[in-house]
Amino acid sequence: MSFITGVWEGIMATSLIEWLAVVSSITYVILAAKRLIVCWLFAFIGSALFVYLCYIGELYIESFLQLFYVAMAVLGWFSWKNSKSDNLNIKVWKMNYHLINILVSGVVAVILGYIFDTYTNQANPYVDAFTTCYSLSATFMVTRKILGNWIYWIVIDLVSIYLYAQRDYNLTAVQYGLFTILAVFGFMAWRKEYKIQMA
Repeated sequence: MSFITGVWEGIMATSLIEWLAVVSSITYVILAAKRLIVCWLFAFIGSALFVYLCYIGELYIESFLQLFYVAMAVLGWFSWKNSKSDNLNIKVWKMNYHLINILVSGVVAVILGYIFDTYTNQANPYVDAFTTCYSLSATFMVTRKILGNWIYWIVIDLVSIYLYAQRDYNLTAVQYGLFTILAVFGFMAWRKEYKIQMA
């Protein structure tokens, strides 16, 4: 059986919960790229469904991440809703902020991966810890409208394709492939908007 055939059969066997989670999550990314506040409603729905899917798929760290996404969806909604006009603008982090973020997230990912590898039956603990730790900071960056968030998401999404494919969540793996493409477009859209702000 070819890889494409295997993925297609996996998608056809996908549960309704996974379909709803994927559609909600893709809708969130598209609306976030357009900076529409309703994106956070879809983030909430998709993340809540993925809490369950990740737990039953033995991706415990990812399950906690999705629970964090649920909370961040609420925070994101109120953060965007209550922003004054000058806080609606896209911002750019200095390079040292990114270096600190990369270092801290990397160290925490190694520690978390080790703990879950040693004490649980966690699947792919280090990969899961990587996507989780960097997703936490990237999600925070989205709520603060930091342009660089999209670069983080491109890397996270590419790694997540592998992570979910390993657990036979084929539709979710395809979703992360779409997320990678959407993150590229999100970055370009936000960068264009940022240049207009700075003009």
